Amino acid sequence: MRKTLAIAIAAVLVLSVLLVGGQATPAQADSPMLLKFSSMVGVPSGLTGANSQSPLRGINGGGIPWVLTSANGFLKSNGDLKIEVEGLVLAAGANAGSNPITSFRGLVSCVSNDGSFVNILTDPFPATTGPALSGGGDAEIEATLALPHPCIAPIVFVTSPGGAWFAATGK
Repeated sequence: MRKTLAIAIAAVLVLSVLLVGGQATPAQADSPMLLKFSSMVGVPSGLTGANSQSPLRGINGGGIPWVLTSANGFLKSNGDLKIEVEGLVLAAGANAGSNPITSFRGLVSCVSNDGSFVNILTDPFPATTGPALSGGGDAEIEATLALPHPCIAPIVFVTSPGGAWFAATGK
């Protein structure tokens, strides 16, 4: 009888350990990466302004060309977006080499499963003003966006507060 009781207690202990271990919450896996980038291109003169013959995915380019020193970031399938730009400044005009805009927005453009474009803007994020040589045109954008599922062929943009694009992924 003592032997049966000892085996029963041992079994209960083993089951308790297994149950407690089984209830431990595993660390959540990271959301899959949709896009990781280490460069962007500024809006060229042929795609500037509302009168452009070719708005990119329905998004007009900024009024005049823009250039940037560097950019990197990522977009995850859960909508997590991070963009870091340095030296995003005007490429032409009286303020060439300088950023006069106090905030930028991020924009993700996806092709949805019916072939239409879905463009999702972030809220504005602060940008440094002044010449790129003095740190102008720097910004860090972090947001979580509600992406369509699936988000096919995503393009990430940095835009004006009104949504005209200054820089985009792709080279």
